[in-house]
Amino acid sequence: MPVNHAKSVENASIRDVRGYPGVGYTATMNVIDLSLFTNRISSICDEMGAVLRHSAFSPNIRERLDYSCAVFDAAGSLCAQAAHIPVHLGSMAYAMRDVVNRFEWSEGDVVIFNDPYLGGTHLPDVTLVSPLIIENSLTGFVANRAHHADIGAESPGSMPISSTLDEEGQVIPPTLLVRQGSMVEQVMHNLVHSTRNPVESRGDFTAQLSSARTGVTRLRSLVEKMGLESYRQGLDQLNVYGEQMAKRALSSIPDGNYEFSDIMDDDGKGHEDILIKATVSVSGGNVEVDFTGTADQVGGNINCPLSVAAAAVFYVFRCLMPPQTPACAGSFGSIRLSAPEGCLVNARYPAAVAAGNVETSTRIVDVLLGALAQAIPEKIPAASHGSMNNIAMGSGDEFPWDYYETIGGGMGAGMSGHGMSGVQTHMTNTLNTPVESLELRYPVRVTRYELRRSSGGAGRFHGGDGLVREFEFLQPTRVTLLTERRKYGPWGLQGGMQGIPGLNTLNGREIPGKVSLALKAGDRLKVQSAGGGGYGLLRKA
Repeated sequence: MPVNHAKSVENASIRDVRGYPGVGYTATMNVIDLSLFTNRISSICDEMGAVLRHSAFSPNIRERLDYSCAVFDAAGSLCAQAAHIPVHLGSMAYAMRDVVNRFEWSEGDVVIFNDPYLGGTHLPDVTLVSPLIIENSLTGFVANRAHHADIGAESPGSMPISSTLDEEGQVIPPTLLVRQGSMVEQVMHNLVHSTRNPVESRGDFTAQLSSARTGVTRLRSLVEKMGLESYRQGLDQLNVYGEQMAKRALSSIPDGNYEFSDIMDDDGKGHEDILIKATVSVSGGNVEVDFTGTADQVGGNINCPLSVAAAAVFYVFRCLMPPQTPACAGSFGSIRLSAPEGCLVNARYPAAVAAGNVETSTRIVDVLLGALAQAIPEKIPAASHGSMNNIAMGSGDEFPWDYYETIGGGMGAGMSGHGMSGVQTHMTNTLNTPVESLELRYPVRVTRYELRRSSGGAGRFHGGDGLVREFEFLQPTRVTLLTERRKYGPWGLQGGMQGIPGLNTLNGREIPGKVSLALKAGDRLKVQSAGGGGYGLLRKA
């Protein structure tokens, strides 16, 4: 299928592009039945994730859990998701309909893609979508998205200091990987042989296929047990319930316009202090987020497509909803967003986006929290460490290898207490790779791994501390760092102090936040992540 990079959507919401019945729908389930239905469909996503994790080859999926799973209806509207990666799930919820409408689906089909401008996030995140067809009727879809440490970039780890999308690896437009149950071998061959380790790559793609097959099987069982019409009515009612829950939560935000801005350190290509600005407009439980005033897209790779910006927006407002709010399209129907085409958060093809998904999405969260702190200060925490602290490494010698990880930091403090230390925050919730696993598989030794004491901002409640992780390389290795909050610490709230900015050093000497390095055996790279912002004025002794 030819690639067609249409213009980015400039003003859209889940409601605009994902229809559901809404007002006027007659409920057929009582509260208990609806709760059971919600948990049954969500459990399908959990089982998909378990299959993916336990059958994958790479530690990036097995150990770090850098994957997400979800269920969609026949139109591509979100029905359920597991508690996986927010940036994955929000972007899938925003863009899935555009993907599924490209095909005439048959039973047994599986479509693969990673193109950020056609429903993806950045190239390492590869998505598989498979339909459920019952009684010759398209009933729904299951999808999983997993991060591949090698997607064919020249730089090991496929997170380069890039200027264009093509430099970031293999771009996969929505393509049939399995057609009516039969593997399209040429597609799989092209995928795995663009990587340094085809065996591991094939293993991870096969794990994703197994996850999708499990999802279709379990969803079929649920629909057949309920009956097709009852299942569809259950989805409709779920969306109405989600809309009601979300509306009630968003109505607690006082009406008004709230502005805030924050900056990215740099793009790795010489541009510094890059502005992200948002205006959050609230009216009667309806929310619109406008990114007018945000800097234009840049030459480096911190740009992001609008779907990634949408994921950050949906995440922030989902955090304000009750825990039992279902993860469905209806829950996001009252949220709209807009961004000028060609700005940092609505980039035009072929802008580089590798770090937009991981770093810019995180700063968008900070901006929205800063705006909402003006409206509901009692509910909003100070800024967290503000970076996924990405490190990609590997070698292309006789025994090629690729590895990628993110490193946690300090969480911002809030009205209810101190921030947590040494954790992932906001747009990712991956685990760290255990030192034993890393050292067993790769020529790397972890010489320090500890909390960065006193890096959290002071205040009545102090921000969480960052982490220190130091690597010693046992053979020549190419390393790329994509990190943020190295110039400006995460801000505090209500008189709390900012967290201490992060710091990267090589053999004891400071190096930039975004850099590509050719290291020799014995070199030591230390990443120190930022602490979270503090909350409230310090009490006098």
